[in-house]
Amino acid sequence: MIKKYFGTDGIRGKVNGDKINGYMFFKFGLAAGTYFKNQKKNKQIAIIAKDTRLSGYTLEPALVSGLTSAGMHVFTFGPLPTNGLAMLTKKMKANMGIMITASHNPYYDNGLKLFGPDGLKLSDKIEKKIEKLIDSKISKKLSNPKILGRVKRLENGSNKYIEILKTNFPKQFNLRGLKITIDCANGAAYKVGPQLLRSLGAIVYEIGTSPNGFNINKRCGSTFPNKIKYHTKKNKSHIGVSLDGDADRIIICDEKGNIIDGDKIIAMLASRWKRKKILKGGVVGTLMSNYGLQKYFSKNKIKFIRSKVGDRYVKEAMQKSKFNLGGEQSGHIILGKFATTGDGLLVALEILFSMRKGKKASEVFENFIPTPQLLENVEVKDKSIINNVKCKNAIKKANSLIKGKGRMLVRKSGTEPVVRIMCESEDTTMLSKCVNTVKKSIIKLENKI
Repeated sequence: MIKKYFGTDGIRGKVNGDKINGYMFFKFGLAAGTYFKNQKKNKQIAIIAKDTRLSGYTLEPALVSGLTSAGMHVFTFGPLPTNGLAMLTKKMKANMGIMITASHNPYYDNGLKLFGPDGLKLSDKIEKKIEKLIDSKISKKLSNPKILGRVKRLENGSNKYIEILKTNFPKQFNLRGLKITIDCANGAAYKVGPQLLRSLGAIVYEIGTSPNGFNINKRCGSTFPNKIKYHTKKNKSHIGVSLDGDADRIIICDEKGNIIDGDKIIAMLASRWKRKKILKGGVVGTLMSNYGLQKYFSKNKIKFIRSKVGDRYVKEAMQKSKFNLGGEQSGHIILGKFATTGDGLLVALEILFSMRKGKKASEVFENFIPTPQLLENVEVKDKSIINNVKCKNAIKKANSLIKGKGRMLVRKSGTEPVVRIMCESEDTTMLSKCVNTVKKSIIKLENKI
């Protein structure tokens, strides 16, 4: 039986655990390099970027060793946002791009996100083929010494990424006169984020730009919005931009201190794109998207469909339906007109572009009325606990309570060792009752393990 390494967003786990260690990264590199080398294209090139976790500086050499042992030539960029890596993979016509990151997770986790030559995340089908190679005999995949790959460090990744981002907007577009607070989560965008905004003329107040290998996402970034709220108001900024560790998520704070999540951003972009006749087809959300967003789109005659949770599945649904906008409440937003995956800085520019005629951030966002929503994350040792009979009965009981008054979703996280319990209803008392019914069941079972 082939062991499964890939989750909904690449490979992720605790450093020096079963999947995330130097030996496994060598095997991942060797397997991925072997797969792409077997595609028999002229160039055999892989490019690598990473976030700021200390572990990245030990895992990257192991990954490089595996790739070069398979005969791949490797270019490394150092810290760079995930979509910057995706964009450069396509621009440089590389066989593959690999981002070493655990996204919004804490420093003690790490992982990999793999992109193909088209800049898209690898499909489940290709990941399964790579998994098969990971578990096969290593010696069969090692290259002859004459055709080992070479490695080169490139220092211009940030500049190239900024150039690509700017080409999506008119040459005269600038941010002069705007005061912007940006929180880079001590992650991959800690240099390129402020650099991009300043290059367009903005007055920039930066936080989360002093990574030390351990503080990525720590009480900062898109998963800790109170930070951007406090500093936006303190600096009297026109807008606050908050990213996560690999900068593929964005949360906004307007000048009044209101937090704007992914659903609200998507609502604004969809309405604006529809007015400008840019929107194609409709919008893709996920099972976690607020029901209020669905009602908002229905009222405004914008098609809306839901995919499984994960930006990869959002992108797949966008491609299938030929839509050019999709995303998640968490701030993963894909602008299909410009990018192949979530990009916080690109979304920030699109929002700022809509403010160029003097509009305030609070005026830009179309305020749909969200349905009250409660989300609880329960940490577990084994996420399959939701398949336990007692847990299933608790979920069934909660669903019967909420039936006709809202909706409920219980799912395994694809990125963390938690079970996510989400409930939506205008009856806020019912929300707590349903979520607690399932939560108590999981905790009780967890204590018995």
